[in-house]
Amino acid sequence: MKWYTNKIVSMNELQRKRARRYRCPVEATLDVIGGKWKAVILFWLRDEVCRFGELRRKIPDISERMLTQHLRELEEDGIVQRKVYAVVPPKVEYSLTAYGRTLRPITEMLCAWGKKHLRQHQR
Repeated sequence: MKWYTNKIVSMNELQRKRARRYRCPVEATLDVIGGKWKAVILFWLRDEVCRFGELRRKIPDISERMLTQHLRELEEDGIVQRKVYAVVPPKVEYSLTAYGRTLRPITEMLCAWGKKHLRQHQR
């Protein structure tokens, strides 16, 4: 069993997630980057390495628990890497993996669409 943010997730549950059958590729994509915060996390990690506290400041409406959960899920899916430094106080940095950087065109398109949408609705 693995521990995840106050929740025990059995290996069977993780294997079921990986073995899930999708009816279209969008389902598979959203299974990895869907939800309210994952795309926002990817946006902030697209060009830089961030520490946990930096991400909390950049995304002030996300709870610490939710940020931790999403970072762990993204790490489990090979999108984000977590680097821990053996220093006091503890230092942990998050960045996109090479595989995670392949999502950059998607985040750029979401960003462009969001800017256009905001312009249309600010009239």
